[in-house]
Amino acid sequence: MKRIFLIVFFAAITLLVNGQAKPSYTQYILNNYILNPAVAGIENYTDVKLSYRNQWTGIEGAPVTAYFSIHAPIGKSDLRTSATSMPVRGVNPRGKDYWDQYSAPAPHHGIGAVVLNDRAGYLDRWSIYATYAYHKPLSNRTTLSAGINLGISSVSLDRSKIDFASTDPNDPAIGYANNELKKIKPEIAAGLWLYSDKYFAGLSVLNIIPAKQSFVKNNRYGETFTPNYFLTTGYRILVGNDWNLIPSVMFQYWQPQLSGLHVNAKLMYTDLLWIGGSYRYSNLVGGYSAMLGLNIANINVSYAYEVATTNRLRTYTGNTHEIMIGFLLGNKYGDSCPKNIW
Repeated sequence: MKRIFLIVFFAAITLLVNGQAKPSYTQYILNNYILNPAVAGIENYTDVKLSYRNQWTGIEGAPVTAYFSIHAPIGKSDLRTSATSMPVRGVNPRGKDYWDQYSAPAPHHGIGAVVLNDRAGYLDRWSIYATYAYHKPLSNRTTLSAGINLGISSVSLDRSKIDFASTDPNDPAIGYANNELKKIKPEIAAGLWLYSDKYFAGLSVLNIIPAKQSFVKNNRYGETFTPNYFLTTGYRILVGNDWNLIPSVMFQYWQPQLSGLHVNAKLMYTDLLWIGGSYRYSNLVGGYSAMLGLNIANINVSYAYEVATTNRLRTYTGNTHEIMIGFLLGNKYGDSCPKNIW
């Protein structure tokens, strides 16, 4: 009974509480685009990411999130003097020479798309949206971009995953057959992203359109979509010519009065290997994690392992695994192209 309670309780946290939170990501720092549409087009190549996150592995029906994201610049003609593709001296494309010669890219556009699936217990959510962003230099080294997402989300309920035990399964609140209950709503998000050679800062809001969706007409129970706010900032510290240390912080807030604070640190050796750590303080789902990544030519692979710190979770669940694979398409400068993934 305790396990059944936990499945329902934490599924409710992720999908059915009064203020619905977006899925959690341990490695969002490697793909800030997933939380902020203004990042679209920041690179000089088409950036593709595939991510799979298996959360709280010891609990049956715990959240599983997978997504595909892609974004690319349009009209970014300054390939050799922009934020990511300027040729540099020496063997380290992220070394001091590169950042000393950094200059902001010329004004350009960015486009992108995301397909996301988030499952928790008997609830299954699919989202798909397209992105437009515009990047405008404010100075020789600083650029401001603004972006917007437009799309739809579909939430469905799978009765086959519900254990009714001795209760009556013929409850109209959950339908009488699989695939009977499904709701679709519009999805809108917007964001700002400020970046330079030394720092980045972003502000975004997802679920801009608040909505209440019930599976049963005139039923007070259902899914409430409320805005999710994300405030992100980070700073680059050069450690010699071969190492970059990037501490960062992300604050998340969603109604009703729920919040989370993410503290990250990433240490990269040249443009090949990096390690990182993260701590998330949250009202309900806190935890800490370790991350490891490798860049090989135009492919990057990273893995994160997260341990829950919430007492209720630690008693019953295993930990969280997240893997991400990225592809750099149309990267004209091969492995010598410094990546702006932070």
